[in-house]
Amino acid sequence: MPTQAAVLDALKPVQDPELQKSLVDLNMIRNVSVHQGQVKFTLVLTTPACPLREFIVEECKAAVQTLPEVTSVEVEVTAETPQQKSLPDRTSIPGVKNIIAVSSGKGGVGKSTVSVNIAVALAQSGAAVGMIDADIYGPNVPTMLDLEDAVIEVQKHPTGDILQPAENYGIKLVSMGFLIDRDQPVIWRGPMLNGIIRQFLYQVNWGNLDYLIIDLPPGTGDAQLTLAQAVPMAGVVIVSTPQNVAILDARKGLKMFQQLGVSVLGVVENMSYFIPPDLPERQYDIFGSGGGAALTQELGLPLLGRVPLEMSVRQGGDAGQPILLSQPDSASAQALRDIAQAVAGKVSVAALTA
Repeated sequence: MPTQAAVLDALKPVQDPELQKSLVDLNMIRNVSVHQGQVKFTLVLTTPACPLREFIVEECKAAVQTLPEVTSVEVEVTAETPQQKSLPDRTSIPGVKNIIAVSSGKGGVGKSTVSVNIAVALAQSGAAVGMIDADIYGPNVPTMLDLEDAVIEVQKHPTGDILQPAENYGIKLVSMGFLIDRDQPVIWRGPMLNGIIRQFLYQVNWGNLDYLIIDLPPGTGDAQLTLAQAVPMAGVVIVSTPQNVAILDARKGLKMFQQLGVSVLGVVENMSYFIPPDLPERQYDIFGSGGGAALTQELGLPLLGRVPLEMSVRQGGDAGQPILLSQPDSASAQALRDIAQAVAGKVSVAALTA
């Protein structure tokens, strides 16, 4: 009968597709047991949102089944999300492994829609997810997550107030929308905005999170600068539409994060093409085409995905039902799910190769 050592030897050639290293060397194969030809072991992935999960499992099974007298192979799959490295000049958030910002050069490109659906996709995969709605002047993430009427608790502590985030769809959320009346404008200068963002980072009972998604306001202003200089970030996702004006602004936002030493994970081209609900086989390039691909090719960055423009995306956002929940089989939902998996993969690779 094969031994545990023989099983590990058989699995050694199997590599993590993104890290290009042996699963055994990465300690991703654990708890190997062999009993009367029945082999069992645990495969520990680097993210619950791994897009190649089934491929890796099948490759592991095929490798073990080459051993003589193996009658069955059972693989238990789990995940341990690695933590992003700390930086000496920035303060980490206790319990939060990876901070991912979603930004755009201009407003109206669907950045919040992308942020919310990335968070939903990661939560659906089994990850612990939190969100900060850092668009202080126009907070709309509570509406998109059906938390518009939520009331968050403020706990008094000697070191300062601690906010208890609202929660829905497996996502913990803090937003300026919870702290002001619905129609109340926020008329603040930069220092006050910086203060509330730092409170959202450090004075919230986040617990243990695999990912903290931060939905930033458009542009290259105080919110982006405060975030980049306060916490070590796993990276930023840039959202744009295909049109030239949006691409020009996206390039500026992208360059800002690079100058601040924040890794750019890639670009999402939102509203890439319109799919009529009565003619789903047709596509119309309302905002042009190829802008996101041209930008990423020029700057040597990945195009994380292209999200079509569908009426159901807007309808779901307004109703507090993200497209991944309201229409999970739609083209937009699939594109956003793939984007979330790509982002999670890049974050894990960065953490393990730092």
